[in-house]
Amino acid sequence: MSHLNFLLLLLLQFSLFFINHVQALTSPSDISALKAFKASIKPSSIPSWSCLASWDFTSDPCTLPHRIHFTCGVTCSPDSTRVTQITLDPAGYSGALTPQISQLTHLSTLDLSENSFFGPIPSSISSLSYLQILTLRSNSFSGSLTPSITKLKSLESLDISHNSLTGFLPNSMASLSNLRRLDLSFNKITGSLPRLPPKLLELALKSNSLSGPLSKSSFDGLSQLEVVELSQNSFSGTLQSWFFLIPSLQQVDLANNSLTGVDIARPGSGRGGELVAVDLSFNRIEGYAPANFAAFPRLSSLSVRYNRLRGKIPVEYGKNKSLKRLYLDGNFLNGQPPPALLTGSSGISGSLGDNCLQGCPSSAKLCLPSQKSNAICKQAYGGGRGRPRS
Repeated sequence: MSHLNFLLLLLLQFSLFFINHVQALTSPSDISALKAFKASIKPSSIPSWSCLASWDFTSDPCTLPHRIHFTCGVTCSPDSTRVTQITLDPAGYSGALTPQISQLTHLSTLDLSENSFFGPIPSSISSLSYLQILTLRSNSFSGSLTPSITKLKSLESLDISHNSLTGFLPNSMASLSNLRRLDLSFNKITGSLPRLPPKLLELALKSNSLSGPLSKSSFDGLSQLEVVELSQNSFSGTLQSWFFLIPSLQQVDLANNSLTGVDIARPGSGRGGELVAVDLSFNRIEGYAPANFAAFPRLSSLSVRYNRLRGKIPVEYGKNKSLKRLYLDGNFLNGQPPPALLTGSSGISGSLGDNCLQGCPSSAKLCLPSQKSNAICKQAYGGGRGRPRS
């Protein structure tokens, strides 16, 4: 045998050896799960240019490079044996999320956002013990949030906003011991808030049907919480002083609820000093405008518009140098506004209009829109009894 033929034979044997090994890189259970995942999606909803269209199982999903098949949507472990991420493109895929997703036991990210998945979230998802990011935003998932989801101890981000979830939040939500971000906004979730995950940074439950008072037990131990977005629900009762003293709290949006009161304590050392923006507009809050809001050293935006506040605007509001946006319009505030709010040097934007103020000139932008008529203000104060009627 010539030297050249010998080299060719060695090359052929090496090639066959290589092919035999690369054809079976991905775990068979992962391949089975990926096949079931694709089979649960309507073929008519898979465009020819999409990620899922490239999922051709004549090739191994984890074999590199992905030149023709599995060009996107799937990421594998460094040794090319396990699927670690499914991140689909927003191509309009329509179908159910197969329970066999549970076979992808090394999955760390599942992102199906901005498609048309429907039906319940399978309870078998609790088997994904390595899952850190679950994003199902902007689909049509329905049913209640399965309690089994709270078994995902590695989960750091959960976003199922803009779907059609119903029912109560699981009482075991606090079991999500590593969750940092929770967004279930724009669903149809009812009931009250359970105890929340202890490491939460961002809480977003905007535009649901949650109700009842905000209980201290729900927020117990949330020392890292920075953002609370609970607008457009039906929360009621008085917002107690503990709430704004959550140590890391920066942004609060509780607009468009049914709150009737708010109790504000002055911030202390390590309590409430980070607060930057508060929106309590369009509630039913009665009483006086809380002067203690002005004691928060970083507060730059405050909106309590369209409530049932009475009495004078606290003079402290004009002394807070950090306050740049102030919306108190649509209440029954009377007397004269603090002069510091009306000077051009204050740099404050917003509105004091649609109240019962005197000495708030229409030439001042902050005083727009115009004040309520005397007749409405007299009627609101019940002939001088000092309290606006409900």
